[in-house]
Amino acid sequence: MNELPYEIKLTYIIVIAIMLLFVGFIIFVVMTYNRKQLLFLKEKQLREAEYQNSLLHEELKRQQAIQKERERISHDMHDELGAGISALKLQVEFLKQKVSEEETQQDMHELLQTAESMNLSMREMLWSLNVENDNLGNFVQYLCNYAENFFRKTNIQLNCIYSEINPEKNISSEIRRNLLLCVKEALNNIYKHAQANQITIEFHQLETSFSIDIKDNGKGLPADLQYGNGFSNMKIRMRNISGKFEFIPRVNGLHLQFSFPIPH
Repeated sequence: MNELPYEIKLTYIIVIAIMLLFVGFIIFVVMTYNRKQLLFLKEKQLREAEYQNSLLHEELKRQQAIQKERERISHDMHDELGAGISALKLQVEFLKQKVSEEETQQDMHELLQTAESMNLSMREMLWSLNVENDNLGNFVQYLCNYAENFFRKTNIQLNCIYSEINPEKNISSEIRRNLLLCVKEALNNIYKHAQANQITIEFHQLETSFSIDIKDNGKGLPADLQYGNGFSNMKIRMRNISGKFEFIPRVNGLHLQFSFPIPH
């Protein structure tokens, strides 16, 4: 086969060179575009991270401000209301010693009981406001102490059971407050109507939930109480914290359960 003329060879070489240049140009354009896209994505991610960081910083500042306000309210209540209630109790005790009429003595006694009730309510509010109590450990201990004090002067035997509970698990003051009021209502109804002499309070923590089970060996509660305001209020309070209240059927006695979700 005869060799190609020089002009044709040169043409082939030029065409190949042009094609190589074109391919190189395409590769260069693609790589430049990819680098720009990568740079754009990195800048976008950086801006998003900075934005999320600023949101987190603002939320942290807001939470710190809320905690600071809770502490201020707690201190103010303790200093002002606490001192006022204590002074009121002292004055009533002093007046009881000064008067002799039986009716007046009874009025003084009722006034003293009212002051004591106000004092207990204030202490509960202070407890719910204290950020150091926003964990399961302190919450469970407080409820057990409350129940022990509630039944101390009765013939009812109390047993608190809790195991495998993470004491450092955080729960909000709103949850603590609503659960406390529900448990108080439940214990009060049991004491007044169930005719029980044994009560068990069980605390259970699962992966995504926490529950309080209150059981007794009494006769149960009348139907009108099961559908009355007390039980309705407990259901509403549990619904407000995304939880639920259940009246669980039992052969002997009563079984009430309060449960609510907890984050991982």
